[in-house]
Amino acid sequence: MDGFVLKLRQNFSENANPPYGLQMKAYMRNQFDFFGINAPAQVQIRQGFLKAEGIPEISHLPQLIREFWEQPEREFQHFGMALTDKYSKKTDAGFIETLEWMIVTKSWWDTVDFIAANLVGAHFKRFPELIPAYTEKWMNSGNFWLQRSALLFQLKYKKQTDLGLLFGFIERLSDSREFFIRKAIGWTLREYSKTDPDVVIEFVNSHQLQPLSRKEALKVINRKSQLPDNV
Repeated sequence: MDGFVLKLRQNFSENANPPYGLQMKAYMRNQFDFFGINAPAQVQIRQGFLKAEGIPEISHLPQLIREFWEQPEREFQHFGMALTDKYSKKTDAGFIETLEWMIVTKSWWDTVDFIAANLVGAHFKRFPELIPAYTEKWMNSGNFWLQRSALLFQLKYKKQTDLGLLFGFIERLSDSREFFIRKAIGWTLREYSKTDPDVVIEFVNSHQLQPLSRKEALKVINRKSQLPDNV
């Protein structure tokens, strides 16, 4: 699939905006290079490119993902995530290994959060038997990106959220001083508060959470409580 990646590189290069790329690199704390293509433009490029080149066979996806991740420019990883999303209903159970590799390789919030909430979340819905072993492995890994993924994979589950699992993970990580864990705890509670605010209020009031986690958890609830009665 080298030709696929080379053609994509040419396409990205033709649409590059180097000054904006430097701004994006600085925003990401200089961890990644960028062509300087904003999100809407990336969508247009991706759609046009896949229409012209065709969607690769699913058997090529794991290798393609690794090739995308080998490229220094972050747009390649974003393309790889979007391409993987197209296969979300077709991958086999073993694809969790590729998803896990994506999480721990070139990790930052812009990839990990999408992978966890969209790709892993969809995969675990199709293969729920994988959840106990993999989430426990991630919780015990010492890798806060994997731990964040264990917290966030249910972000879109709403009423299907396994609260026992989620609350158990939060309790185990509530003392963490890692910003991305404290933020994820608050984020997942805040998201579930849109489904059942009373449960979230009860949990927050009965547990010792870090200030950031608590603030994030109650953000939607507090915002609604401040609305005028006629709204």
